[in-house]
Amino acid sequence: MISVLFFGKLREAFDCSELSIAPANAATTSELLDNILASHPAWETLLTDEQTQMAVNQALVKHPVSLASGDEVAFFPPVTGG
Repeated sequence: MISVLFFGKLREAFDCSELSIAPANAATTSELLDNILASHPAWETLLTDEQTQMAVNQALVKHPVSLASGDEVAFFPPVTGG
């Protein structure tokens, strides 16, 4: 399985912190996103926002990236500090 994690305002908006997706349904990050949006179309605006960041196995990535069973994909809003 591929673990999908949501952080910050995404977790709050979705009322969900984690999903599990079968790798057969998500060979790439683009397919993973399509799979998530097919089940949760209301999440599209936040997940496709250009400021929403994605990490695979704790490394920031851009679409498309290959995925395998055991991978962790995290979506989170931009982080700012001061």
